[in-house]
Amino acid sequence: MAKILIVDDSRTSRKILKGILEGAGCEVIGEATNGQEGYERYVELKPDIVTMDITMPVLDGIEALKKIKAEYPEAKVIMVTAAGQKTKMVEAVQNGANEFVSKPFEPEQLKTIIEKVMNG
Repeated sequence: MAKILIVDDSRTSRKILKGILEGAGCEVIGEATNGQEGYERYVELKPDIVTMDITMPVLDGIEALKKIKAEYPEAKVIMVTAAGQKTKMVEAVQNGANEFVSKPFEPEQLKTIIEKVMNG
């Protein structure tokens, strides 16, 4: 069972994501509302996977991804994207993102991605 940290500034998105992940048998061990908090929670909790929204206040998802990967190269990060974020997605891949999931979330697609990332 994967231990997951959800990083998203939208309370609704976190709630939906948590429901899908728990339904898929994962354990959500923490949540964060911006990239800086996400980084701090990662250091504290060492989750198996992080779902990282791209657009957030304080520190966006790309910057948070860079910070986490710089210290924890083995970190598994799934970027959460909204429509029309192609350039950000390319930047995220260049900085070590493992996978992508787009909003609105498709439960089956999300489960497949989690399994793929967990199994390397």
